[in-house]
Amino acid sequence: MKTKMLFTSLAIVAAVLMSGCKSDEPTTNIDNPGGIPIQSTSQANVSLGGAGNFAILAGSAITSTGATNITGDLGLSPGTSCGGFPPGILTGTQQINTVLSTQGKLDLTAAYNDAAGRTSKDIVTLSGNIGGLTLTPGLYKSTSTLELSSGDLTFDAKGNSNAVFIIQVASSLTVTSGRKVILKGSASASHIFWQVGSSATFGTTSAFKGTIMAMQSITFETGATLNGKALARTAGIVLAGNTIVKE
Repeated sequence: MKTKMLFTSLAIVAAVLMSGCKSDEPTTNIDNPGGIPIQSTSQANVSLGGAGNFAILAGSAITSTGATNITGDLGLSPGTSCGGFPPGILTGTQQINTVLSTQGKLDLTAAYNDAAGRTSKDIVTLSGNIGGLTLTPGLYKSTSTLELSSGDLTFDAKGNSNAVFIIQVASSLTVTSGRKVILKGSASASHIFWQVGSSATFGTTSAFKGTIMAMQSITFETGATLNGKALARTAGIVLAGNTIVKE
């Protein structure tokens, strides 16, 4: 009887151990309660060409009010209206319908189309509010609007400083007041690309990171900051006492 009980106990222990060692479970991102998968397909960097020289690049107009501070070049093409500098401070050059800004716009179109056309066997679909999520390197796609509202968004490169993140947004991107993007695990703003199908809006005192490539306009409300690049293809960029640092 004792021998039988011993074998039974050993069998129970083995079953418990085996249940915790399954190897066919999909890898998930344990930082997210929803279990966003960690992607196995790496994305190549999006080449910005001449557009990469600009902190701000717009199509129709650039308007700034208040103490905007931009580190990097400012470009406009084919529009001609650029106001607010001064009192805004530009640590860089203004390129209004110059050879550089015209080429930058052409290269922006190519970069936008590149990002929009990316595919992957393990692409992750996002929808609605992405506040509170942690994203690891790879390709993400939203089929409608996307917003960052109920929490902050973290990019975790898992120790790879060259890791690339591409977020395809079919329509608008909205970041509400005070929300921010956090970089973790050697993630770099210069390797985060937001391809926005319409326009992007950043609420007051929000802190965003990455290259924004919007088909239409980009609006920064009072005190919003960006580490990256704001690139608008067809419409304008509106600034209001913002800090923009090209990365």
